[in-house]
Amino acid sequence: MRLISLVNAALVIVALYFVVFERDALFAFAGREDAASQSDAGAEANDASAVQAVGVVALRSTAREIDSAVLLRGETKAIRQVEVLAETTSTVISEPKRKGTFVEAGDLLCELDPGSRPAQLAQAKAAKLEAESRVPEAEARLEEAHARVAEAEINLIAARKLSETGFGSETRRIAAEAEMSTAKAGIKAAEAELKATEAGIEAAEAAVAAAELELDRITIEAPFQGLLESDAAELGSLMQPGSLCATVIQLDPIKLVGFVPETEVNRVTVGALAQAQLVTGLQVEGRVTFLSRSADETTRTFEVEVTVPNPELLIRDGQTASIRIAAEGAKAHLLPQSALTLNNEGQLGVRTVGAGNIVDFVPIRLLRDTADGVWVGGLAETVDIIVVGQEFVTAGVVVAPTYKDVSQ
Repeated sequence: MRLISLVNAALVIVALYFVVFERDALFAFAGREDAASQSDAGAEANDASAVQAVGVVALRSTAREIDSAVLLRGETKAIRQVEVLAETTSTVISEPKRKGTFVEAGDLLCELDPGSRPAQLAQAKAAKLEAESRVPEAEARLEEAHARVAEAEINLIAARKLSETGFGSETRRIAAEAEMSTAKAGIKAAEAELKATEAGIEAAEAAVAAAELELDRITIEAPFQGLLESDAAELGSLMQPGSLCATVIQLDPIKLVGFVPETEVNRVTVGALAQAQLVTGLQVEGRVTFLSRSADETTRTFEVEVTVPNPELLIRDGQTASIRIAAEGAKAHLLPQSALTLNNEGQLGVRTVGAGNIVDFVPIRLLRDTADGVWVGGLAETVDIIVVGQEFVTAGVVVAPTYKDVSQ
């Protein structure tokens, strides 16, 4: 038995030797040399073709003109909102208007207790009349002073002539000159009295104006047409300067406020037509009325405002809105979202089939997202875009494209 095992082992070793080291001679002895060589050649050819051309599906796309509107996300904001405050101290004596009430410009919002203000106004007016009554007296004194100067001037001329001819004494001339000086001093005094009287009148007029203004402050009125966003001050409330009487907002027209990125800001112009859809489904139209010249320091975006008519007050303050601002049209390609990919640097783009069926990566710019696909820019007028298999090839690889119909 041991001899048989050794013989079997020797036969296995010889067989393995011929299979491993003398394979070609063995196949030649068996008559299969041509078949084996043909099999190896076919395998090598298949491997080479697999390496040289990868099967992909491509879409031949032609650019089309689209309205490349600037899309923003924003919110509605009242065109005006003012907190109407008290300017004096007193208590409210009027019944309050409730929030939601529509008011016209000049409507009474809060009426305050006048207190002693009417009496103070009457006193100021009386002081003004008294000051005005002093004016004729002061003017009369000024005229009298001028008359005295004229008389003193005549006496002085006569005294000088008599003194020169020897018919008058020197003492008389000196007395006439003194009288002249006294008369001129009287003019200055009368003029000062008149100016003091006029200053008194101006002070009295200022006191009357202040008393009238203080009296006007007891009635607090709506500054413009709008709605009350809060209840007016309650009856009996003590109001002080700065106390809130009511909050008034104006919603017609209304603003849509959004922020445009710096890459799109040059496509927005003041006066451009804009459309918006609110979360309620309401669609509105307006025009751009403001575009900021200064970017937000954090987001690097620019504020844009669209003014929209709101006669029926269907749009409320603070609603979310999707805004579309009309801009110049652009050439773009409509592609399935699945065709988009990233290169090794993380740049968004598509892989295309170029000359010689060689793959190339082209960066793109997203313009619009729709239910049918995405509109992209940055590509040539006509381009073959890989839509299936783009994730398995890289730039420079040779592919065997199968073209997909645009309608598919």
